[in-house]
Amino acid sequence: QLQLVESGGGLVQPGGSLRLSCAASGFTLDYYAIGWFRQAPGKEREGVSCISSSGSGGNYVDSVKGRFTISRDNAKNTVYLQMNSLKPEDTAIYYCAARRFLCSVSASEYMYWGQGTQVTVSS
Repeated sequence: QLQLVESGGGLVQPGGSLRLSCAASGFTLDYYAIGWFRQAPGKEREGVSCISSSGSGGNYVDSVKGRFTISRDNAKNTVYLQMNSLKPEDTAIYYCAARRFLCSVSASEYMYWGQGTQVTVSS
């Protein structure tokens, strides 16, 4: 069974950090780009970051530039999203998704999705 599983979410104070993980089972991530998306209550799903299968060109929306870093460890079949200097507006459910080779900002182009992990930034 092909599956993506996110972990690492939780409650953190403003200015804090979290590292999200996206682990694949049933297939290897070597040939897949992995995108991170988030959805806040009452808002549309938003693309946050993406890393291609080659590990190059992490892409970021303006609101997270300089604060979020995406990376991958193919040996562990896992992609990470390091989130620093978190703000209340980063509160959302974070999803990872996979598509072949190249990144896309369009969520509809991703084949596999995880179940999401909640990130709450609050004092």
